[in-house]
Amino acid sequence: MGLHSWWQSLWGTKRTTPSRNAHRDAITPHSSEQTADFQTPPPLTISIPGFELRYGVQSTRGNVRPRNEDNFYVPGRPSLQNISTTGSTPASPITSAHPIDPSLPLFIVADGMGGQLAGEKASQLAVELVPAYLSQQLATAHDDDAIRSAIIQAIDKANEELLSQSTLQPELANMGTTIALALFANRHAFVTGLGDSRVYHLTSNGLRQLTRDHSLAHALGEVGTISPAEVETHKFKNILYLFLGSRDVHERPEPVHIVEIASGDLFLLASDGLTGVVRDDAILEILRSTDDPQRAAQLLVNCALDNKSKDNVTVVVVRVI
Repeated sequence: MGLHSWWQSLWGTKRTTPSRNAHRDAITPHSSEQTADFQTPPPLTISIPGFELRYGVQSTRGNVRPRNEDNFYVPGRPSLQNISTTGSTPASPITSAHPIDPSLPLFIVADGMGGQLAGEKASQLAVELVPAYLSQQLATAHDDDAIRSAIIQAIDKANEELLSQSTLQPELANMGTTIALALFANRHAFVTGLGDSRVYHLTSNGLRQLTRDHSLAHALGEVGTISPAEVETHKFKNILYLFLGSRDVHERPEPVHIVEIASGDLFLLASDGLTGVVRDDAILEILRSTDDPQRAAQLLVNCALDNKSKDNVTVVVVRVI
């Protein structure tokens, strides 16, 4: 496909979708001391064959947003809607029919978008539906290829549900969410993502971004239309062409990367409230400054707030032991 045809195809699928920040127009400043959505928990640990995973999570509405449209899934820790001061949201029929295995070594960060409360609903559905579908499918998926296929199918099924609810409920029209996912099995991490939430892998060789950003600016950078430096400030940086809740997910699913893990490895999942304002070298410095994943998550969130992040910020840090 030529560049012009590629651009027409790419823009044609996204031109009716607003910037992922366009719906967040009710901006009220908040003190950074008042932005935590839940009390900071202690680090949690889950065992997998050959390793332990020690992890921490922190999420905040941030400096200026009136609500937190991010969400997360980690084993043994309620996602945000279950501990919101506005009350819990009933589980969907799908998650009730397919309960989540509490020992599932799965980690997700989701950053919702859409008008009214649609962004919150989209990210909530992501952290409910994908784990529920995976819990069901992984019962019979044991080798790497089967696990990879299960992840793709779980994301596809969750995407169909978001599209269905978006169509049936006017208040949820055009809702969508990013998703950054890491599942640990068979001495590997299975990693994928949609949108611009990211998964990083830190080893003795340094910090590596495993997912790619699905924004129009990054697409232009990949084909050389703009420089890497221009990507970070381009007007299309926050316009996504692929996310959970978009029709292209079924037609061109994002690859699942399989990464061999070793003791001492660290994985970071984060929304762009962090990565949009904190450079990778600063992220690396913070991750190397502490062995406590909860402390690392908190330091990263604080850094984003200090850097005047205007978005919600969600960080999950997983250390392999």
